[in-house]
Amino acid sequence: MPHRDLYEILAVPRGATADEIKKAYRRLAKKYHPDVNPGDKESEEKFKEVTAAFEVLSDQKRRKLYDEFGADALRTGFDEKRADEYRRWKREGAPQGGMPFDFGDFSSVNVGDYGAFDFGSIFGDLFGGAAGPRARGRVRRGPIPSAGPSAEAEIEIALRDSVLGAERDIRLDGRTLRVKIPAGVTDGSQIRLAGQGAPGAHGGPAGDLYLKVKLRDHPHVRRDGKDLYIDLPVTVPEAVRGAEVTLPTFEGSVRLRVPAGAQSGTHLRLRGKGLPDVRGGVRGDLYAVVQVVLPQGSDALRKAVEPLEPLYEEDPRAGISLQNLPPRRTVEPPATEDGWDCSICLARRRSGSGAR
Repeated sequence: MPHRDLYEILAVPRGATADEIKKAYRRLAKKYHPDVNPGDKESEEKFKEVTAAFEVLSDQKRRKLYDEFGADALRTGFDEKRADEYRRWKREGAPQGGMPFDFGDFSSVNVGDYGAFDFGSIFGDLFGGAAGPRARGRVRRGPIPSAGPSAEAEIEIALRDSVLGAERDIRLDGRTLRVKIPAGVTDGSQIRLAGQGAPGAHGGPAGDLYLKVKLRDHPHVRRDGKDLYIDLPVTVPEAVRGAEVTLPTFEGSVRLRVPAGAQSGTHLRLRGKGLPDVRGGVRGDLYAVVQVVLPQGSDALRKAVEPLEPLYEEDPRAGISLQNLPPRRTVEPPATEDGWDCSICLARRRSGSGAR
């Protein structure tokens, strides 16, 4: 395989500074690291290639030899004493008849097999624990930088933070990290903090930290996927006559119209007021679940309900059945004055059950 230029492999100019070379290596090593690309042989080879190129160009002496002699300086058996003879031979005018010596008896070389690297320290059993049979007899020229492993931790957040997004400080291993929580994360979501994992070996870049999200339950708001449910208590007169009431949301209070004759369990939908989609998809809805509240027991209440008894022409429990039921009707009323489009699912449910 023909030799590839080391500067080309790292995508840096020949005059690149040491810092530029280091940054280029970290970027490429993170991109092609086996932990990021499990089972991808092509990425493994590229990682091996960029690491080998970095090992040469990060060493001032070896880089100088490479700049002068090219791929020959990378071969096993390269003799610096003969290189000095070659320099003198050139200074003296390089007489005709060709160079009276060679740089050593060695076979052709390719990038990733420079005769100076033991990749077993990077990949272990993945590559058989060594660089292969050609590694025998090579001189190791120092440890190879490798990226650190990824780390995991857990972060517990409130439902409000999931709806609106937030920034939170967490303490980890004696250090404080500022974490940006994207809107829409839920239980099991992962937040990646680049470069905050375990440190790399021999100057290699640190791994990443993955925070697994645990969403706390809210005392008043229930979640089903991206939809949110909140109980909306109303008085008997408000349920009978209809009323405009105030409903709190995570983004501020809204005015909501309760239709006349609303029953406990009636669902009023606020479109797009639920949980955002972390990938930018359609946002969920917020459902206000009507709960008709009776005044606490009093003689006046008992007397007030007596005239209502004859108004029940049918047994209110007559429709309860465990057989297959037809689909529920959904009535779409006009938008309320504040612009929220509500739909009413006329279904009777016990208080606090919500809709699932």
